[in-house]
Amino acid sequence: MTPAEHAGPDRDLDLTVSLVEAPGAPEHVFRLTRLAGGPLDSNLPDPAGAVAAVERFGEGIFFPVPGPPMLCTQQYGGPQVALVTGTFSGRQVHCRFSLTDGCEIARWHALAPLLGGISGSTGAI
Repeated sequence: MTPAEHAGPDRDLDLTVSLVEAPGAPEHVFRLTRLAGGPLDSNLPDPAGAVAAVERFGEGIFFPVPGPPMLCTQQYGGPQVALVTGTFSGRQVHCRFSLTDGCEIARWHALAPLLGGISGSTGAI
């Protein structure tokens, strides 16, 4: 399928997010599912925001096109780690998110509603 065929709000979503906010902290598991054109099912704090973020940034983040190496600022954003698995538009997703440098922080912020909140929170703020 071409990217245009994957585009639009009628994409299937079946994503599981496993978030750990710090080493040794309990794991939080979030789920976001929707069959094309069907109802949304999720335990995320902002499921509509998560869908909007995935629709806008998911293709590029989950399935990046190889290119030249990126230069990333060497800053540390926190110990949070999230693993996103499942399917997006019929394609397998297995992406790790962290806050270890500027590029990773940008990826995290783009999909923050899917990852449970802002900057790694579980939405409890």
